[in-house]
Amino acid sequence: MHTKRLAPRTAAALRLALAAAVLLAVTVLGIACQEQAMAVDFARKNLAPGGECLFGTDWMGRDMLARTLTGLSLSIRIGVVTAAVSALFALLVGTGAALLGRWADAALTWIIDLFMGIPHILLLVLLSCACGRGFWGVTVGIVFTHWMSLARVIRGEVLQLKQSGYIQVARKLGASPAAIARRHILPGVLPQFFTGLVLLFPHAILHEASVTFLGFGLTSEQPAIGVILSESMQYLATGRWWLALLPGICLVAVVLLFELAGRSLAALWDVTGAKEDV
Repeated sequence: MHTKRLAPRTAAALRLALAAAVLLAVTVLGIACQEQAMAVDFARKNLAPGGECLFGTDWMGRDMLARTLTGLSLSIRIGVVTAAVSALFALLVGTGAALLGRWADAALTWIIDLFMGIPHILLLVLLSCACGRGFWGVTVGIVFTHWMSLARVIRGEVLQLKQSGYIQVARKLGASPAAIARRHILPGVLPQFFTGLVLLFPHAILHEASVTFLGFGLTSEQPAIGVILSESMQYLATGRWWLALLPGICLVAVVLLFELAGRSLAALWDVTGAKEDV
């Protein structure tokens, strides 16, 4: 039985390591290609993908591979920051709702339901505009629109842990609520927390690209994926398909890698149902 359990967990660990290695490589390469992504060369404009430029060039002669890598790197970094802050906020809200009593639970649950009742992209656009758009506007918008589902998962897990026997024993032995939360409840919700954190990455990246594509996110001076896709739309009719297709495929690949990492992490921790809830 032990051997049968070991093989799937080993495979999950290998998938997680592979996905993390590729995402790290894309991030580092994107940072290294920042200057090349902005370099203009009108002698090489509108080149189709080929040996000289794998992803071709745009109407200003800029290397589309360098721009795609730089945009993906920026999206990954924004996704890491926003997902981490959003997950921490979800941990605080979900734990507080379950531990602070009936009134606090009712109030925080009502806030969660209120936020979940507003479409993600609409709330994200409103928050981004209210914060001046740009990097900070997108960051604040993503943080405050992606914590609700994970907060509900953590709240449910904490409520379940509160009924467990060892926590009941700790209460009878005189342990304080803070000590119980630190020693027993927090370790119990860490698998759900980290799995939910990883699964927040693809949502954050896609929503950052979407709101930038619509013109409410990052500015056009930054080689973000949303900017690249938005600018390429007016050139598709002229046959320059590579300007949108190749960066779009790469964006989908990055999202799928984060999805693979989340599923692999859930398999390692035997977290069932995390994908559906987050």
